[in-house]
Amino acid sequence: MVAELACERVVKAYGPRPVLAGVDLNVAGGTLTAILGASGSGKTTLLRVIMGFIEADAGSVAVGGKVIAAAGQVHLAPDKRAIGYVAQEGALFPHLSAGDNVGFGLARAERKRGVRTTEVLELVGLDDSYAPRRPHELSGGEQRRVALARALAPRPPLVLLDEPFSGLDAALRGETRAAVLHALTQEGTTALLVTHDQAEALSMGTEVAVLREGRLVQRAAPARLYQAPVDAELAQFVGDAILLPGTADGAHVSCALGRLPIAGHQVHGDVQVMVRPEQIQLRRVDGGRARHATNDPPVDARAPTATVVDHTYQGPDTVIALRLDRDGGGSAVRARTLERDAPGPGERVALEVLGEVIVYPPTG
Repeated sequence: MVAELACERVVKAYGPRPVLAGVDLNVAGGTLTAILGASGSGKTTLLRVIMGFIEADAGSVAVGGKVIAAAGQVHLAPDKRAIGYVAQEGALFPHLSAGDNVGFGLARAERKRGVRTTEVLELVGLDDSYAPRRPHELSGGEQRRVALARALAPRPPLVLLDEPFSGLDAALRGETRAAVLHALTQEGTTALLVTHDQAEALSMGTEVAVLREGRLVQRAAPARLYQAPVDAELAQFVGDAILLPGTADGAHVSCALGRLPIAGHQVHGDVQVMVRPEQIQLRRVDGGRARHATNDPPVDARAPTATVVDHTYQGPDTVIALRLDRDGGGSAVRARTLERDAPGPGERVALEVLGEVIVYPPTG
């Protein structure tokens, strides 16, 4: 059964401190929404309200059109909500085998047949040989897969995932994410993922909703969230962002990186300009002129120049720290490049910003 999750004006406070301040959230049936937020933003509290571990002070929660929580009126117990739950670290029963963990929530007859247990283990990429193993005989990634299989086994309409990949190394995390997404897609299950990891949220969510100080500040498709965050604070939270003062005159803004086209509506006056490091293209400067390959378009003579201060090799790309020559020097920006022969410290480069930029009201 495919079911929509609907949270309306959910409020929760511990003493005088509000943790959730009127959260409205809808997750379409059969999709995964990632709740992204820093520590203390309220994301785990929201999950616990939906699961039924705690009661909200106000608001309601419905799954598939059925109200399962409404402050002062309805509060179904967690085991009556038909919601699958994958906790941090998996939380498997240590005295049970992987197969028995998976079958724990099934009716006795179905558990004895073992068909569903085998089915969901295969769904998360584990064959029958894993069924008799105890949790301590499994790797961290395998434990997370078994935990997901256990949550999926009773065929819940909704699954909640609370930081399910924390503590895994990078390679195992990516492999486990792929297995989780495959399993959820095959089952057609609606899912809500809570995470503080921006890459995780952007790579897994059909939509990403950002929670900050108990409020949802933006909900959008991953590309939209990254390319057009609603404010400067969010821009810095969901990725590396360069913020520079500028002056807008309609469709363009002038700043230390030149005169740049603005995304969206026209703007006038003082602004903050947001540029992603990967938008900045670099070309080495020889004798005061930018050097480029024969097939490259010519470099604008008015392009800003800078000196490379440092660069950090990160495997697939390199982050280059720059000191701009314009405005008397001293302005610092970062560029991100895939080039193997990236310019090194002390080299001078010309800068070109690719694409449109986002602007925000000035600080102060």
